[in-house]
Amino acid sequence: MTGLKHVEVLGGGPAGLYAAILLKRAWPGISVRLTEQNPADATFGFGVVFSDQALDFLRGEDPETHDLITPLMERWRNMTLAHRGDRVTLDGIGFAAIGRLELLQALQDRAGEVGVELRYDRPIGSLSELSADLIIGADGLNSLVRASDEAGFRSRLEYFDNRFAWFGTTQPFDTLTQTFVTTDKGSLNAHHYRYQPGMSTFIVECDPATFHAHGFDGMGEAETAIACAEIFHEPLQGAALICNRSLWRQFPRLWCENWVSGNRVILGDAAHTAHFSIGSGTRLAMEDAIALVRALQANADVGTALAAFQAARQPIARKIVDAANTSAAWYDRFPEKMALDPLDFAFDYVTRSGRVDMDRLRNLSPEFMARYDAAKGPAA
Repeated sequence: MTGLKHVEVLGGGPAGLYAAILLKRAWPGISVRLTEQNPADATFGFGVVFSDQALDFLRGEDPETHDLITPLMERWRNMTLAHRGDRVTLDGIGFAAIGRLELLQALQDRAGEVGVELRYDRPIGSLSELSADLIIGADGLNSLVRASDEAGFRSRLEYFDNRFAWFGTTQPFDTLTQTFVTTDKGSLNAHHYRYQPGMSTFIVECDPATFHAHGFDGMGEAETAIACAEIFHEPLQGAALICNRSLWRQFPRLWCENWVSGNRVILGDAAHTAHFSIGSGTRLAMEDAIALVRALQANADVGTALAAFQAARQPIARKIVDAANTSAAWYDRFPEKMALDPLDFAFDYVTRSGRVDMDRLRNLSPEFMARYDAAKGPAA
């Protein structure tokens, strides 16, 4: 890459930090500065989950970062669905998780080691404040870089129907578990998993009718946490729910047709979102950074590199985003399925993408499929 002397990165999440790390590894002599509007230790939410194999994709690309992060992770091989008094194990559907703050701190340490200039607690009002050969927008859903040229990036933003609130709890869980409950005011779901030996993420989700029937729209964080802890008292076993900006939200469905505008490029949630139910959002963001730096390494100028990045990366990300959207649509409709018995409910869940080959499913989850076939007869 010729002519690349100064890069500005906006956003201190995994996408921005990892892009900055890879740039300095590839070109130690260039200036890379990352700017984040929040303090370095400010993060919202608790743990983040990755699909199976977690950050193994880093092993060949960046073993130093891989070896820094993976010891901090909790891993498990199975998933559990709790529904109508039964617990159905989906064997072979493994995940890993890490505390969001621990992940960011590890990446911050690595960025400092390779020479990235880190600026925190520094809001940027306009891109005119920056002068660089390349500006990377890793600044999330409310991206300033994307907003600088909405027409050029061709963004489309919609929201799924369900409401969700993100809590923590000191109750650990053996696997990523989804607990579905029916109350006299509607159906709710909790996604819960440990991300440290003594801490777990606990996401509560419900449809709009249930949200309003329970009066969640009139509750503050603390009151909401108490109400949700009561609803999910069985999996929590008396543990409280902990708040950290645990506000009710609707998950955004963002896709940008263009990720490049001039010398500006967007990554991660600035360019696309992937529903949390498939555990791929953070990985997608970090893989965006890998693809960008590879394109910069393979091309002689920034413009050509950015075009190559978009051409190569968008189709890969689109498949994962489409899968996440399909998964999210199933959650938007899960109250319609609550009458199913636990095995049928689990089968409906695991085949929700519509693209599951039965032979592959039997290979992936032999114990679940043996239980299902014994009770229901062989699935076609």
